[in-house]
Amino acid sequence: MTAETAETGTQPRSALRLLMDPAFGALFWGKLFSAAGVWTHNLVAAVVVFEATGSALMVGLLGVAMFVPQLVLNPLSGKWADRGDPIRQVMIGRVVCLVGSGSLALWSVLATDPRGLAAALPIIGASAVVGVGFVVGGPAMQSIVPSLLRPGELSIGMNLNTAPMTVARIGGPVLGAFLLAHLGPTAAFAVSAATHLAFIVMLLIVTFPRPKKHAAGTDYRISAALRYVWADRPLFLMLLGVTIVGFASDPSMTLAPSMAAEFGGGASLVGYLTAAFGVGAAAGLVLQAFLTSRVTPGGTAAAGLWLMVLGTAGAAVSPWISGVLAAFAIAGCGFSWGMTGLSTLVQSRAPDELRGRIMSLWLVGFLGSRPIAAALLGSTADLVSVRAAFLVAAVISAAVALLCRAQVLNRPGAVPLRD
Repeated sequence: MTAETAETGTQPRSALRLLMDPAFGALFWGKLFSAAGVWTHNLVAAVVVFEATGSALMVGLLGVAMFVPQLVLNPLSGKWADRGDPIRQVMIGRVVCLVGSGSLALWSVLATDPRGLAAALPIIGASAVVGVGFVVGGPAMQSIVPSLLRPGELSIGMNLNTAPMTVARIGGPVLGAFLLAHLGPTAAFAVSAATHLAFIVMLLIVTFPRPKKHAAGTDYRISAALRYVWADRPLFLMLLGVTIVGFASDPSMTLAPSMAAEFGGGASLVGYLTAAFGVGAAAGLVLQAFLTSRVTPGGTAAAGLWLMVLGTAGAAVSPWISGVLAAFAIAGCGFSWGMTGLSTLVQSRAPDELRGRIMSLWLVGFLGSRPIAAALLGSTADLVSVRAAFLVAAVISAAVALLCRAQVLNRPGAVPLRD
C-alpha cells in the first residue's frame, strides 16, 4: 500500500474490478467497440479505394482525410476538455463518427459500381467526417481516465486504457475483411456505424463523476500547455515518441494493400497483414502486463520504439509472406509497448489543469502523424516501391528512438507552470 493510498483508506483495484466498475468499464468497453468499428471502417475503405483506383497514394489520401483534422483542431478540443464536460464531449464525438460511417453505408447502397475518383472521393469525404469525430472526442476520452482511478491504479489503468485500441487492431481488420468478402462494403460500414451507436448508449446509461473545478484564474490558453511541454524536455520527448508510434503504425494500414498485391493476394491477405500487427500488439500487451513490476514505463516505451523499427525494417527486406507477417507482428508488439509506456508517462507527468490540452497534443502526435505518414509512405510506394516505403518508415523511427532513451524518459520531476 502506498502512502497516498493509506491516507485515503482505499485499496487499488485489480484489472478485473476496474473492468466491472460502471464508469471505467463503460468507457473501456465503449472504446473497444468504437475502436473496432474505426478499424473496420479503415480497412474496408482502404481496400475499396485501392481496388477502385489501384493507387497507394489514394489510400494515403484516405488517411490524410481522416487524420489531418488532428493537426488543426485537436488543441482546441483539448481546451474544451479542460474547461467543460469531457463525457458530453466524448458523446458528441461519437455522434459525428456515427454520421461519417453511417452516411458511407447509405452511399454504398445507392452507388452503382463506381470506379476511380467517383468511388474514392465519397469515401475520403466520409472518412474526413469520422476524423472530425476523433478530434471532438479524443482528448476528452484520454483526459478523463485518471479521474476514474484511485491512487496507485494509474499503471494498471493505462495498461487497460491501451487494450481497446490493441484488441481493435485485431478484431476490426479481421471483421472488416470478413464483412467485405462475404457481405460487401455496405454491411461493413453499417457495422462500423453501429459500434459508435453502442458507445453512445453506454455513455447515456452510466453516471460518471462530475469534472473537477479548477482554481479561479486558471490559464486555459493552448499556449500555456505548449510552453509547459517545451520547458519539460522529457515530456516533450514523450510526445515525440507518441508521434513516431503513430507514424510507424501507419504502414500496417496504408501499405498493407500494396504489400498484399505484391504477393498476389487480395482483401483477405490485407486483413491477415493488419491482423498480424494486432496479434503482435495483443501479445505485447499481455507480456508487458507481466513485466510491469520489473520494467519502468520509460524502459517499456524505449523498447517499444525499437521493436517498431525492427518490424518495419523486417517488412522492407523479407522475401517471404511469412516473414512479412512476422515483421508486422513485431511492429505490433512495439506499438503496444510504446503506447502503454508513453501514455503512462505522459498521464503521470501532466498537471490536472493542463491534462486535456496535453492529451490533445498526445493525439496530435499519435493521430496527426498519420496524414504525414500516409502521404509520404503512400507516394514512396507508388513512385519507388512498397519496400522502399517501409524502409523510409524504419529509418525515421530509428532516428526518434535514439532520442527517446529510457534514462531520459524516466527522468523524475516536472517543471513548474510558468506565468
